[in-house]
Amino acid sequence: MTSSILRLAFLAAVAVCTVAQMQIPCARPFTVRSGDTCDGISAEQGVSSFQLAASNFGVINANCTNISPGQVICLRRECLDCNNVHVVAQGDSCTSIADAARISVATLVANNPNLGPNCNLLFPGEVVCVADSF
Repeated sequence: MTSSILRLAFLAAVAVCTVAQMQIPCARPFTVRSGDTCDGISAEQGVSSFQLAASNFGVINANCTNISPGQVICLRRECLDCNNVHVVAQGDSCTSIADAARISVATLVANNPNLGPNCNLLFPGEVVCVADSF
C-alpha cells in the first residue's frame, strides 16, 4: 500500500522538479527517530506523502524501508511545498476530501500525482496536499 504510493510519488517527483531543482538546499530538515515511518512523519510534520518522497528522491527508497534513527531527511524544498494537508481516513474518497477542502478533485490530483489520474490510489494513513494551489 505505502510502497505503491511512494513508488508513484518518486516517478511523479521527476516531472515536478527537475534534477537541477532537486539540488536546491533543504529548507526544512528533519531527523528521523526510532519508530518513525514515512506516513507518520508526513502526518506529524504536516507535509504530504508526495512532498516527502519527492523532497528525498534518491535518498528514501520506494518502500520507505531505508530510513533510520539519526538520519536527516528533507521535509521541504522550494519546488515542493504544500502547507495545507489532510490525513486520509478509512472511508475518505477523493470527492469527500476535495469537497471538505473546497477544491476540485482535479486540483487534488494535480497536487498529489501519486493518487493517479483517476484518483484511485488513495489509502488510509496517507497524507495529501489539499491546498488550492501547489
